[in-house]
Amino acid sequence: MGVRIDKAGGVWTVIHSRPEARNAVNAASAEALVAAFAAFDADRDASVAVLWGEGGAFCAGWDLKSVSGLDAEDPVGRLDFPKDGGTPPRGPLGPSRMQLKKPVLAAVEGPAVAGGMELALWCDVRVMAETAYFGVYCRRWGVPLIDGGTVRLPRLIGQGKALEIILTGRKVTAEEAYRIGLAEKVVPHGRARAAAEAMAEEIARFPQACVRADRLSVYRAQGLSVGAGLESEWATSSGIVKAEGIAGAQRFAAGRGRHGDFEDI
Repeated sequence: MGVRIDKAGGVWTVIHSRPEARNAVNAASAEALVAAFAAFDADRDASVAVLWGEGGAFCAGWDLKSVSGLDAEDPVGRLDFPKDGGTPPRGPLGPSRMQLKKPVLAAVEGPAVAGGMELALWCDVRVMAETAYFGVYCRRWGVPLIDGGTVRLPRLIGQGKALEIILTGRKVTAEEAYRIGLAEKVVPHGRARAAAEAMAEEIARFPQACVRADRLSVYRAQGLSVGAGLESEWATSSGIVKAEGIAGAQRFAAGRGRHGDFEDI
């Protein structure tokens, strides 16, 4: 079926369904994933997305059967970055070059390897089943990481560990991923989607301008000095006090959400 979307209130679950190929991404599914996330980002009622692979695999990477038929002289020409500095086209795996305004959670079952690992890294948070795993399995075939893996992995887990994982191409279990900061939550086998959707529902309950500003501030501060980071944070988020913070403080003053209660907000 390619790609479809399940919607529940402000939570959209984007489902990649090519189980016959372990959800490896070909050109058609890459385009469909981009379209799905563009629609999510543009929809005023959508707050948080979950990316899930149907059939027991998150994503086995770039479909090597389609890669084997690429033009050897110019294999990724139309996907390359424009010379004029304009908006980049989709990545080979689809949304990996998109910079959304809203959070995306990865629900990882089974393999998330090669480009599939890069798609999980593109997401803001990774929820893994205990039997799921990562790995730069494309190391065996001379296919490089071109969907952000060499950029995002060191930022999450540090350069040395990232290089070891990238250079060896070895399997990274869910337990290790959680231990080194590559996954934020590990759940029983078969529960990754439900757990990611539950987390998404919690996030979607909060005032969304604040959620989005804090998320953006984290990304903008990467690589900055402390002073520059503080300036960036203020520029990104200070206006939210007027937009949402005062109203939230008034709800607290009226008795809502006392003593860390997240239910009555």
